[in-house]
Amino acid sequence: MQDDMVQKIKADPNYRKLVSARSTFGWTLTWAMMAVYYGFILLIAFNKELLSAKTGAGVMTWGMPIGLFVIVFTVVVTGVYVRRANGAYDELTAAIRLRAAA
Repeated sequence: MQDDMVQKIKADPNYRKLVSARSTFGWTLTWAMMAVYYGFILLIAFNKELLSAKTGAGVMTWGMPIGLFVIVFTVVVTGVYVRRANGAYDELTAAIRLRAAA
């Protein structure tokens, strides 16, 4: 019984669409996050002068807002993925469940 259900789900075109869309979008966000994170690490390693330069007359350096950007970018990327997952991916999952139950 379980194998029949698995084969029915795998044969559903919505399932293939879901797997493809989720994978492509997930990898796109992963590469964006890696570029930002490793870009920051490389900036720390090879351009300390930029990060230690003051932004004005105060004590804040460029490293602080750039580091904050990395943190905020992580939260935004997570939010974008959750929004997509709760929208388009949930709709496809519901369509797959309906077809599999029939």
